[in-house]
Amino acid sequence: MPQQTKKSRQTTKDPVETSVPAPLPLKLSLEDNLQELSRRIGSSSDIVIRHYKSEAQPPLSLAFIYIDGLVNADTVNQSVLQSLMENSTLNGDRITTEAAFNLIKEHILPVGGVKEARTLEVLLPLLFDGYTLILFEGLPVALAADTSGWEKRSINEPTSQGVIRGPKEGFTESLRTGTSMLRRRLKTTDLRIEEYKIGQRTGTGIALVYLKGLASEQVLTEIRRRLNAINTDAILESNYIEEFIQDGGLTPFPTIQNTERPDAIAGGILEGQVGIIIDGTPFALLAPSTFFNFFQSSEDYYQRYDISSFLRLIRYGAFFVSMLLPALYIAVTTFHQEMLPTTLLISLAAQREGVPLPAFAEALLMELTFDVLREAGVRMPRTIGPAISIVGALVLGQAAVQAGLVSAAMVIVVSFTAISNFVIPSLAIANSIRLIRFIMMFIAASLGLFGIMSFLMVLLIHMAGLRSFGVPYLSPVAPMIPRYLKDIFIRVPLWSMDIRPKTNLGKETRRQAPHQKPKPAEGANGPTQEQQNPQGEGPA
Repeated sequence: MPQQTKKSRQTTKDPVETSVPAPLPLKLSLEDNLQELSRRIGSSSDIVIRHYKSEAQPPLSLAFIYIDGLVNADTVNQSVLQSLMENSTLNGDRITTEAAFNLIKEHILPVGGVKEARTLEVLLPLLFDGYTLILFEGLPVALAADTSGWEKRSINEPTSQGVIRGPKEGFTESLRTGTSMLRRRLKTTDLRIEEYKIGQRTGTGIALVYLKGLASEQVLTEIRRRLNAINTDAILESNYIEEFIQDGGLTPFPTIQNTERPDAIAGGILEGQVGIIIDGTPFALLAPSTFFNFFQSSEDYYQRYDISSFLRLIRYGAFFVSMLLPALYIAVTTFHQEMLPTTLLISLAAQREGVPLPAFAEALLMELTFDVLREAGVRMPRTIGPAISIVGALVLGQAAVQAGLVSAAMVIVVSFTAISNFVIPSLAIANSIRLIRFIMMFIAASLGLFGIMSFLMVLLIHMAGLRSFGVPYLSPVAPMIPRYLKDIFIRVPLWSMDIRPKTNLGKETRRQAPHQKPKPAEGANGPTQEQQNPQGEGPA
């Protein structure tokens, strides 16, 4: 009895695997193959089946199957149907089915991709990828011609990560468009693209992109293993892949970057990272990723290094402000009033004189109100969303102060906190800070500054223990590697970054030739003696 119970649990553990039909070879009868195909995919209105019989004796019987909307109609009509119907050899008197099959495969079809298949399990994914299937009467084998050409969005400027100076094009929902945009930027024979099909009901295309010799083989092996281990029925967006393969599930911090900028993916690949492009979404993934990668923007490398370093320091400052400012305000006004100057303390006390709520409830009310306004601004139509969020914040903030529900200082604290949160270029890490901020506020209301410092210590220990595909989350700061800090807190000039920083799983490689610092030409401070006296004449 215990063995039967264990067996029954194993059979119901993974319903996705049990729903996969066994491979079914094609039959000699064309009609039987069409019936089995119709049984698998149903009688959908977008499935087009076209029969064709040649004038040969005996006649050659074929069937064309494609999905309307996934194929290019001109390619199907001109390159497939017209090419076969107008071919004189196929309509001759003496041609066997096997000879016609080879003739069509090798000479007649003027399309780039022609595949041969003997089972429906191979043919059906090709049909859903926009291929036109050609089935033969009397042959247990079929051809699939690449006629894909569905409608897709044109390349536009990214909406989530804008830059002032830099490329203005972003990924689209087409997988092949994404890989071509990377090919255009990385014109090297070392670029490798590996494709996967994940999702038994969606069959979503996944492209693994990396540079051979730069990406760590250990990281590549681990990413391949995790991708192959995914057993689900649907992949609709990059977050599906991210949650299946990321490290540290019980952490608020993201361990994989997501971006819709091709230049950001290309830059990460050049640093030894691995790009993952998913069909059906403009957001691609970069792994492994450290904590400091989320504070780097593509624009940091498109402008002067001193400006980029200044802006990056502002981002780090905004990170701490967004995470700590409401909690510090609650702790100081509740437990540590002696830390404030007397004038400021009197001003705050006067503002809070008629406020009925404690500082924690006041901050919680304002933070939740702002989050509701921000979410409403995102979900509303684009023409009125910004107006709703801005007007709502101004009106509600002013009305709350006049009604005596919150103090004016709290409105300033919450507003500056929200603005600081928008400074961070990565939305993933910004959303993590939003969650941590509420925890910090609760701890500050309970334990004051002692609780804040204790929680920061726990948070730092937690981050030091995180890994992204084996790479320490705080590297190269922990473990400390001083020579790799040139692009972490600040950005040094490009000519001084000749060595590509490595992880503990990679190898140190040279990015460029050393000693490229610009130097003034000889005699740049003034004309030389030869320039002053080119003929060698003496003084007058």
